[in-house]
Amino acid sequence: MIEIIKANESHVEGISSVCTNAYWATYGETHSNEYIERVIKEFYNHERILGEVTESNCNWGGYFVAVENGKVVGAGGGGMIDNRVGELFVLYLDPTRRNEGIGTKLLDIITQQQKEKCGAREQWVSVQKGNMKGIPFYEAKGFKFQHEKIPQENNTYIKLRYSREI
Repeated sequence: MIEIIKANESHVEGISSVCTNAYWATYGETHSNEYIERVIKEFYNHERILGEVTESNCNWGGYFVAVENGKVVGAGGGGMIDNRVGELFVLYLDPTRRNEGIGTKLLDIITQQQKEKCGAREQWVSVQKGNMKGIPFYEAKGFKFQHEKIPQENNTYIKLRYSREI
């Protein structure tokens, strides 16, 4: 049975593994290996994730994890970007565990945290253009496309900005 819980130090390696594997599965055919390796090194390393599971506030609510038999099979987190506006910053699943409702459960608990603890009434997410794993998921959850954003650091990969009322 899947349990959705607030992550702690014991989940760091599982979060790193899930995020790394899911990032490769999502972008392995559309992004350069160098780009993927740089993103993984920056965001999904042990030290960073350890800091992100030991501290949380409204700006970063910490990681939540989906755990089954002691193994992390999904991870996600978000925070507030304005007084009443939350954002989903990360949501990844073990690539072999898609379409089981795990992503929905993680999104629901992150949304609940943003609404109840931080007063969010709106929620945003960025999805890279062409991400046909993420886009249908978010649209099914009520997110509506708002605009494209070309990141300053890398104009090769365009982000699509979506939002919904919560």
